Amino acid sequence: MGTGGRIAMPTDTHLLTLSQWFSPAYPVGAYSYSHGLEWAIEAGDVTGAASAQDWIADVLAFGAGRNDALFLGAAYDCDVAELAALDATCLAFAASAERVKETRLQGEAFAKVTGDMLGQPITARCYPVAVGWAARLAGLPIRLTTQMYLQAFMANLAAVAMRLVPLGQTDGQRIIRDLTPLCQQIAEDVEGQSLDDLASTTFLPDIASMKHETQYSRIFRT
Repeated sequence: MGTGGRIAMPTDTHLLTLSQWFSPAYPVGAYSYSHGLEWAIEAGDVTGAASAQDWIADVLAFGAGRNDALFLGAAYDCDVAELAALDATCLAFAASAERVKETRLQGEAFAKVTGDMLGQPITARCYPVAVGWAARLAGLPIRLTTQMYLQAFMANLAAVAMRLVPLGQTDGQRIIRDLTPLCQQIAEDVEGQSLDDLASTTFLPDIASMKHETQYSRIFRT
């Protein structure tokens, strides 16, 4: 893949831009998706703060979180002609119809609003691919972008657990605090890696996303 030139040192402007992109106010609808966690709570696999933290940590380290980080970095480094193939690969790693819907709809929403803000159209892609390409266009540092993408993903899952387990606000915020270093570590680890390093061993979260498709009563879209 071609190299877009990675920016190593973040500035205050970079940090504030990414804080906007990954804030709850940014219109990507992250609050609508549980990534299968709603079914896991209904099934009794996640019952409290400890099991919620373990579930989210595994998704980050061994499943969609790490793979999204790899796709984000690949989009940042690739040529525009390679984006369609990269997007197709990202879709292929979505383990269920709901996960496909989740990444497509979030990616479409992100691409639309971010392209409008940057003043240049961004083609709708899977969410991590859209974020990686937009970060390149905006001249944002890749490691910080990846860290904050993962933290936002993790914080949304913690919010699902706060609502449905239910967890108290303090327990939920402790999960976010305790898993933020993992987000930083994953972002560091995937630097220098490629799509050859894609892998997933989070079988139960994948099954949970499939089970959620036919869950009788549900709040979240996935």
